[in-house]
Amino acid sequence: MQVNKSSSSQIKRWAGNFGKEYSDRNLLTLEELDELYNQKYGKTKTELNTLFLGDFDKSMRILEVGANVGNQLLSLQKMGFKDLHGIEINEYAIGRSKARTKKINIIHGSAFDIPFKDDYFDMAFTSGVLIHISPSDIHKALNEIHRCSKEYIWGFEYYADEYTEVTYRDNKDLLWKTDFARLYLDSFDDLELVKEEKIKYLEDENVDTMFLLKKRKV
Repeated sequence: MQVNKSSSSQIKRWAGNFGKEYSDRNLLTLEELDELYNQKYGKTKTELNTLFLGDFDKSMRILEVGANVGNQLLSLQKMGFKDLHGIEINEYAIGRSKARTKKINIIHGSAFDIPFKDDYFDMAFTSGVLIHISPSDIHKALNEIHRCSKEYIWGFEYYADEYTEVTYRDNKDLLWKTDFARLYLDSFDDLELVKEEKIKYLEDENVDTMFLLKKRKV
């Protein structure tokens, strides 16, 4: 699958030392992750996950696209989910994730070319990953996520009404926010919105969104 020159540069950065440094910054225990969310939103990661997935069958097969060091998958495992998988573009992050997880399958892969067959997962999700994909290439990633998910797509991303570029650690061309739930819905006729929560930061006016989409039966 072809990506543009700008995104090829982004892939190299996230796969290299820039991504390694990101991984080291995000090595958190589940308790630290919950506290970080609580300080930012007034809600823990566990509370948000339970709000969206608390009633789901814990045997469902789930893929995280952009799993990094495994924080989100570990959080789901603590909730009781058993069939957990992830893909990650940074080999260093995969090594760190394997050292701290058990019975979670995290392999090398890109959102532009997910190495699983169509409808292989009951749910595919991202957490802070779509924001790092160029608007010119975002539909390539959405297509792959939609392709490999049989029923649900779950997301947690920065929110804005319109595509807005954000300077990220003094870098441009690395982060954008938009209405990602709407982007999915506008892109795929078979998707419907099950739930969405727009979550305002406690200390400023920024907003993140957690959303759950479901494929309609055809």
